[in-house]
Amino acid sequence: MTATSLRNTASFTPDERRRGLFYLSLAVGAVGFAMAVQMGLNANFLKEDIGVNGLQIGMLEAVRESCGIWALIVLAVLAGISEPIVGALMLVLFAAGLGGYALAPNYLWVVGMSLVWSQGLHVWMPLPHSMAMAFAEPGKTGHRVGQITAAGAIGFGSGLVMSLVLSLGNVPMRPMYLIALGAALLGALACLRIPRSIDTERPRLVFRQRYWRYYLLCFLEGWRKQIFVCFAGFLLVERHQMSLATILTLQIIVQAIGAFSSSRVGKLIDRVGERPVLFFYYSCLVLFCVGYAVIPDARVLRVLYVFDNAFFVFAMALNTYVNKIVVPAERTGTLSMGVAMNHLAAVSMPLVGGILWMTVGYEWAFLTGALAGGLSIGAVVMLPRLEAPVPQPA
Repeated sequence: MTATSLRNTASFTPDERRRGLFYLSLAVGAVGFAMAVQMGLNANFLKEDIGVNGLQIGMLEAVRESCGIWALIVLAVLAGISEPIVGALMLVLFAAGLGGYALAPNYLWVVGMSLVWSQGLHVWMPLPHSMAMAFAEPGKTGHRVGQITAAGAIGFGSGLVMSLVLSLGNVPMRPMYLIALGAALLGALACLRIPRSIDTERPRLVFRQRYWRYYLLCFLEGWRKQIFVCFAGFLLVERHQMSLATILTLQIIVQAIGAFSSSRVGKLIDRVGERPVLFFYYSCLVLFCVGYAVIPDARVLRVLYVFDNAFFVFAMALNTYVNKIVVPAERTGTLSMGVAMNHLAAVSMPLVGGILWMTVGYEWAFLTGALAGGLSIGAVVMLPRLEAPVPQPA
C-alpha cells in the first residue's frame, strides 16, 4: 500500500478535517439545491407539461432507479480514483441530465435525461457519508454525518425557496432546470477542493454474508421510499389538484425541519444506537403509508406529506450502522452495495405501484409501502447491539 492509501480518520490534521468537511458540506448543499428543483417541480412538470399518467410515472421511476444498480459497477471501475475526483465527475453528469429537462419535447426525452442525471447522482450517493465518516473524530460519526445531512437539507430548502419565488412570479418551469445545472456544477467544483488523501485502498466489490442484515434493510428502504417518491406528491397533484406553489411550500417546511433536526438525530444515534432509532422510524412509516391509503382529507394529507418527508433523516442510522461493522477499506464498497440493494427494490416497486394505481386503486400502492415498513421492523429487531465500530476480518 502507498502512504496515501494508509490514510485514515486518525491521521488527518484538524485543518484537513475542517477543510474537508466544509467543502463536502458545500458540495452536498449544492446537490441538495439542484435536487430540490427536480423533486419540487417533478410531479407538476410531468403532469402539466409532459402529460403523464400513473403508469407512465411508475415506468419512468423504474427506469431511472435502475441507475442505482449500475452505480455499483461504475464505482468498481473507478475504484482506483480518489473519491473527491469521482464525485466531481459524477456531479458533472448529474448537471448535464438536469439541464436537459429544459429542452424536453416529450416523455421519451425525459426518460433519457433522467437516466443521465440519475446515473451521476447514484454514483455520488454513497460518497458523502463515506467521506464524512472518514473525516469524523472518534465517537462523533453520527454527529458529522448529521452535519452533512443538514447541509443537504439547507441546500434543498434553498432550492425550494428559489423555485417557489420564481413560480409565484410566473416563471416557467423549464428555465429553473438550468439553474439546477449551475448548482450541480458548483458542487463538482467544491469536490475538487476536498483533500484527496481521504481515499483508501479498497476492493472493487464488497459483498459479505455477514452484512446481510444491512443489505436487507437497504432493499426494504428502497421499496418503501420509492412508493413515497413516486406516488405521494402525484396523489396530491392528481387527486387533490394541489398547485406547484403548495407542493413547494410543503417541501420547504420539510427541509427546514431537516436542517434543524439532522445534527440532533445524528447525536441521538451516537447516544442510543441504531436499533431504537430505526425501530421508531419504520414504525412511523407504516402509519404514514396506511394514512395515504385511507385518509381522503387533503389538509390531513398535507401534514402527512410533511412528516413522511421529514422522517427520512432517521435513515442515516443505516449508514452509521455500516461504520460499526466494516473495516475502513470496505466502507465505501459496502455503502455502494447498500445503494445497489436499495435499487433492486427501487426498480421494481414504482412499476408495481403504477400497475396497482391504474388497475385496483392508488390505495394498494401505498399499502405495499406499509408492508415494506412492517418487514423492516422485523429486520431491525435482528440487528446486533453495537456500541462502537467493530472491525471485521477481511
